[in-house]
Amino acid sequence: MGDLEFRKHSEIIFSCHSCGIEGSSFSVDDTRALFEQGLGYYPVGKTLLECQEMADHFKAYEWMHDHLDHPFDVALMKTINRLVTQGSLPYRVPDAVPGEFTTVDMVAGDTLFGDHEKLIAQVPRLMESTAKAMAEGTIHPMVLSARFHGFFEYLHPFRDGNGRTGRLLSNFILLQFGLPELIIRKEDRQQYITALKAKRTDGTDEHLIAFFFQAAVKQMQDELDQKKKGSRTMLFF
Repeated sequence: MGDLEFRKHSEIIFSCHSCGIEGSSFSVDDTRALFEQGLGYYPVGKTLLECQEMADHFKAYEWMHDHLDHPFDVALMKTINRLVTQGSLPYRVPDAVPGEFTTVDMVAGDTLFGDHEKLIAQVPRLMESTAKAMAEGTIHPMVLSARFHGFFEYLHPFRDGNGRTGRLLSNFILLQFGLPELIIRKEDRQQYITALKAKRTDGTDEHLIAFFFQAAVKQMQDELDQKKKGSRTMLFF
């Protein structure tokens, strides 16, 4: 598989699972069909909003990969969020602006995130301290990626798309160090959410760091298993 084909494969798998964590019912096959055919493809049983959300994720993923030289700053964060929500946010929250910080306190599931102005005020420092740590290179990239992710989701600065934006930004960090993308699978959603909640309830990110490493090892093993199956000798007769 060439570099371009591998990137397409990664984009489809990553998008399917990242949107799936947020409730999308798209299968990998549905995601691939939409990727190849565009919004002219309308899978049975899916809403137009789901299709638009997935198409937006493709745009955000591709923009990020094409701009890996971009500084790790608030502008990067806002651009990714704008792309990931530009077609769906106007339907969900007509008064919200894609890529702009929330103007109300945020709630997700059973979590109330607190005073949005105080949380948003911490965003520049998060981006600056993470960029500094990336430049220094003294923290393992996976640890840095997980820590950033935990803090970002804790701040929850956007009206929508915080999970998808956070997972893309966490992978921006990994890609900066030449590491493979981490795909958090929708099947592991509950373990992932529990690890994120520990950041708020216990004030620690060790659970999320452990989850990131476990997910990376599982991903690597799954890919090795697939390669072994694909390269085995077949007896046709």
